[in-house]
Amino acid sequence: MIEVLMVLGAVPGRVAVLTDALEQFRSLGVTVRVATTFDPAEKIPAATELAEVHLLPTAKELGPRFGRMIKRANPGRRPWLRAQRDPWVRRHAKRADVLVALDAQALHTVWQLAQRHRRADAVYGIAPALRAVEKRAADPARYRRPRLATVGPSPVVLASSTRSQTVDLAKRVFEASTGQKAMKLSPVRWFWRRAVAAPGVPERFRGRIAKRVHRSMHLAGHKSSANQLALAAQGRLKSATTRGHLLGPIVEAELNQGKLPEHLMTVAKGQLKVADGFLKKRNPGKAAPHVLRAFDLMFHRIAHFDGVSSPLAEDPEGFLAPLHRSEAGKALATPRGRRAPAEFPPAGRPHRMLFFTGLNDNFVGSIISRYEAMPGVEVRRLNLVEESIRPVLSNGRTNLVHHMLAGTSKRAEEVQEAWGHHVAWADTVFVDWCNLPAAMLTMIDPGTARVIIRLHSFEAFSWWPHLTDWSRVDDVVFVSEHLRDFTLAAVPRLRAPQGPRTHVLTNAMELHRYAVPKPSADARFTLGLIGLSSLAKDPRWALEVLRELRRRDERYRLKLIGDDLRASLSPAVRAYVAQLDAELAELEPSGAVVRTGRTEDVPGALTDVGVILSTSVRESFHCGLVEGAASGAVPVVRDWPFFAGRPHSARNLFPSDWVVSTPEEAAERILAVTASEETWREAGRSAASHVLSTWDWSVTQKDFDRLLLEPPAATD
Repeated sequence: MIEVLMVLGAVPGRVAVLTDALEQFRSLGVTVRVATTFDPAEKIPAATELAEVHLLPTAKELGPRFGRMIKRANPGRRPWLRAQRDPWVRRHAKRADVLVALDAQALHTVWQLAQRHRRADAVYGIAPALRAVEKRAADPARYRRPRLATVGPSPVVLASSTRSQTVDLAKRVFEASTGQKAMKLSPVRWFWRRAVAAPGVPERFRGRIAKRVHRSMHLAGHKSSANQLALAAQGRLKSATTRGHLLGPIVEAELNQGKLPEHLMTVAKGQLKVADGFLKKRNPGKAAPHVLRAFDLMFHRIAHFDGVSSPLAEDPEGFLAPLHRSEAGKALATPRGRRAPAEFPPAGRPHRMLFFTGLNDNFVGSIISRYEAMPGVEVRRLNLVEESIRPVLSNGRTNLVHHMLAGTSKRAEEVQEAWGHHVAWADTVFVDWCNLPAAMLTMIDPGTARVIIRLHSFEAFSWWPHLTDWSRVDDVVFVSEHLRDFTLAAVPRLRAPQGPRTHVLTNAMELHRYAVPKPSADARFTLGLIGLSSLAKDPRWALEVLRELRRRDERYRLKLIGDDLRASLSPAVRAYVAQLDAELAELEPSGAVVRTGRTEDVPGALTDVGVILSTSVRESFHCGLVEGAASGAVPVVRDWPFFAGRPHSARNLFPSDWVVSTPEEAAERILAVTASEETWREAGRSAASHVLSTWDWSVTQKDFDRLLLEPPAATD
């Protein structure tokens, strides 16, 4: 009796054709068996009545290792991986006279079986199978004579089998020696730390081995060894993506500990490389998460906000060069422009001004009030905390990145619907703070409205300027020259020909209300520091100044005005607060330091302050210092380290005798200006006169009038 073994790699499109063929085979007295990759009772129930139908083992039944092999294999190879260790297939393939591939996905399986059982005919399709059966039925004696050449598997199979067994053994050894259990043995860890850094290992193998061993070491609880291995391997790796992937856990752990990782940018570059790969495949959706992760690393608060130094401040061009050179960075920087230039309002109607408000209005209140009261000006406020507006801002950064990488998005349509009619009404749109609302505003074409954004120091150290389409902004306002210099260096788009005009206008400050008399001559011995809620204020520097003074004269004390620094902000802040608290514990009991906490009456709190300090590592202007100077307190300004030594810094912003470099210099200045009541009061009057005549709102409001009310050609 002739036996036929058929293989189905996919559900047949025409089941009736298969059943007809099986009926023909039955009529010829042929025994037919069918191996399938799917449930035959569900997909081909009629065939189960005409032949013995067998479901090949599933990936789950074969175990995790073979299951992974099957998932990774191409569709044509998967049936063979399921069939090669199946006893049913082996038994019936050995007895089969005809091996039949019923579809393309079964071809490789039938070829493999034919190499092992060479006396059988191997065919593709039902019609060739019928011809092979008829041929055998016509001359059965011919096929009963064994041929020596067809006994046993072919040399190809023997070689392949030997190679497969060798590779399989090697894989088993590798998996065992790089697994979690093996990593509990110190000799094994020692071996792999050196193996991944050995010269001559191909890049693709080095990266795969290092990632697997690194993970196993972590799972085994040997994180130190895992980190040593990652650092050793990355020095030999050329791929930025692989290096970044390998060093990612180290960087993440160090950030969680409040440390600035040495390899922070290596991991960020790896994320950008992955994003670039997806962009080349025109898949911005998959690129976006990697860009966001790169942003999280490059602009992490540990790097720039929760320490007394910043790699971005040290070298803005160099630090951000990987972003600007990447395909992702270029996509983010693509200018989309506007259909029409901004137009100055026509004569005969009020100048319409739209102010974005609601999120942080600390510095814009006086500006809005002035123009609300001014004839010929009509003011609207777009309150960003209104229920109708808030959904547009939700998940804003992610939506911005998707939009800028793709060039369009549904969220842009939602912004247009929510804000478009306000922008269309306005002649001038003023957005204080270059953060989420400012960036989202540039998702839409502003029409003929003039768009003005004011950027403070916080945003300059964040991702927001890199998510803003500056080709849709007409003017950018900075509060100091050094902040403008830094931001232009960090954001090259601002220097582009199609970029906005830039201006330096100080904050609107009502300084006259701080000019309250200081009745006590002893006020000259009280140092004041306003604002402690940010580590950038660096109050420990003020304590160094105080200790230096009290070595000479114990009458000096420090008054801290404002909320305490919150240790919960980050591990780095927590460590700083612990050191600060330890120092305060020594000084507070004697009255050398007094903390007032937050107060709404800052002018009143300054009546007994004779010297006002600015101890910050970073400031765009420092309103608290200028408010203290307006009260008659003598200013002492640390040369803010983030900007010190540059063409513009605290030394250019303030009179040169106000600025010092060290706590010792600060103490010397304080001792000199407080040597007598007369000297102190004269220095205080001089400082108050300078700030009131230079930065009081009665003076600076004219600069805003020129910016907002005069045609752009007339602005500086």
